[in-house]
Amino acid sequence: MNILVFTYALNGLLMIAFPVGLAVWLTSRWKQSWSIWWIGAGTFILSQLVHVPFNWGVGLLLNRSGMVYWSALAQAIFNSVFLGLSAGLFEEGARYLILRVWGKRIRSWRQGIVFGAGHGGMEAILFGLIAAFGFIQLLILRQATPDQLIRLVGIERITFVQAQLATAWATPWYLTLLGAVERLFTIPIQIFLAVLVLQAVSRKQIRWMFFAILFHTVVDGLVVFLQPYLHVLIIEGLIGIFTVVSVVGIGYFHQADPVQETETVLPPFESIPVKSVEESNENLENSRYLG
Repeated sequence: MNILVFTYALNGLLMIAFPVGLAVWLTSRWKQSWSIWWIGAGTFILSQLVHVPFNWGVGLLLNRSGMVYWSALAQAIFNSVFLGLSAGLFEEGARYLILRVWGKRIRSWRQGIVFGAGHGGMEAILFGLIAAFGFIQLLILRQATPDQLIRLVGIERITFVQAQLATAWATPWYLTLLGAVERLFTIPIQIFLAVLVLQAVSRKQIRWMFFAILFHTVVDGLVVFLQPYLHVLIIEGLIGIFTVVSVVGIGYFHQADPVQETETVLPPFESIPVKSVEESNENLENSRYLG
């Protein structure tokens, strides 16, 4: 069996397994509700329902405005800034809105981490499903005869698809696992961003919101800008540096969960039987206080 069949399948599986395993570990270790994770997951989906159509619409407008005649460098700079900023605005904006309106009980550091793990986790799971679907397509197209391939993709695209298939099945095995590695790196970044937005909400200090948008913009924008110029392994290493910064930032905002005050319950009062004492001169003498 071609090792790429195994690594392509493992890549999609790990992209789904990582966030699920982290969610199980966080909720069980810290005794947090799964609903917090799902609120974070829903926040990512909500942000993309607006983010994706916005990017698509702006792309149409820019193509009609003559952006295609810009220099390659100008287009690269614009694309990196625009895509990074739009991701930061929509995702951090969605987090802020949800924490203010829907997730009012999410205020502690641990809850913020679970919330962020849901946001980044849902992103990883969706990418994992896309990777799994792409792997299934690769298997189907690999087994197809030339006539079947023409019926599947059309005669006008047959040459392009065959070139893509040849590239996919000639990829070094370790590169096919980079999707899982990237999700492993980006989940802590998403958690850090969630913790930053939580500071803006819980402390009522909006500067943390702006810092979250800026950090998100720099991470996404830099990766978009450098992709054509650097090897993919260097790009993943750069993301890894942002991951380390994020982990340090998460630790910086660490604080203990609020102590839950519990009412002290005393044991039920039990009456003690009193033994009657016979009155006598001797007993009266023994009961006298000798101070």
